[in-house]
Amino acid sequence: MPVSPSDLLARCRQNGQRLATAESCTGGLIAARLTDVAGSSDVFERGFVTYSNEAKTEMLGVPVTLLARVGAVSEEVARAMAEGAIARSRADFAIAVTGIAGPGGGTPAKPVGLVHIACARRDSWTVHERHVFPGDRAAVRAATVEAALALILRQIEAPG
Repeated sequence: MPVSPSDLLARCRQNGQRLATAESCTGGLIAARLTDVAGSSDVFERGFVTYSNEAKTEMLGVPVTLLARVGAVSEEVARAMAEGAIARSRADFAIAVTGIAGPGGGTPAKPVGLVHIACARRDSWTVHERHVFPGDRAAVRAATVEAALALILRQIEAPG
């Protein structure tokens, strides 16, 4: 079942927690879904749209050497993006997404629809999920947003 952005924000508000996003393949769609909700400014701290590798490095501190070694679409880069968003914000949780939305850009090792999602909790842990979503570009991006919102909610509800 899809996570309601209103419910997610209400849970954060109840817990006194703030959120940040670090987005590549979704280009700001997660932040848009959250800020579509009136009053989200007391929970949504900031969003980073880091579509290029240079932006990932400049805005989130993702090491150039990491990008060169594993590529932007990887677990390691998703984790680094989430942790970079935590380090560069006042958020308690940061969600990061990086993937191949298509229609081009896929390879046998990294097919179209491959998305890595990471959620970092300040002064604690970072979790990761790997997905391969079916469909066209819009479907992959929409599925990524839903999976990211669900991951944030699960981590907020997890014991600290």
